[in-house]
Amino acid sequence: MTLDREQVLRSAAALLSRRSTATMDEVARAAGIGRATLHRHFAGRDALVKALENLGIQEFEAALDTARLDEGTSEEALRRLIAAVEPSAGLMSFLVSENQLFEGDEVNEGWNRADARVSAFFRRGQERGEFRIDLTPAWLTEALYGLVGTAAWSIQAGRVAAQDFQHMIVELLLGGARRSVEQ
Repeated sequence: MTLDREQVLRSAAALLSRRSTATMDEVARAAGIGRATLHRHFAGRDALVKALENLGIQEFEAALDTARLDEGTSEEALRRLIAAVEPSAGLMSFLVSENQLFEGDEVNEGWNRADARVSAFFRRGQERGEFRIDLTPAWLTEALYGLVGTAAWSIQAGRVAAQDFQHMIVELLLGGARRSVEQ
């Protein structure tokens, strides 16, 4: 039987984003494999976390490319981004919360690249008069990440329907990010 590495990583991300202190045994169980199998593919927790980070960054950057953030209105681009990131929401949730797993100053350059692209998107929306200017692009970026992570967790826990993922995030973020006529 061939190990589906990506499925193992997704299972690990789902578990670790909810319980960052989960053991490798628990990760193996969540992935439906034995601990020895997990260790053959990931020498330890650090290797597993690094693989999760790499897959998450790769998928997030692909979602950013798919979303074509420079095309159309900012609202249209945001809707495309949320749709593109939905299949990777569990990994995105992990990336947002992974700082609990690391000690030290190591930062993934891919995450910095993706983060800069999202911040630039919000800045452009502000410059076009489509987003509020009293909220920084960095804050809007963090709010987006938080909403994606929270939606993924809520769906995983069965508290909200998966079909509502895009609607919940876009409407809540835009309801707070839209620039009102009075400003």
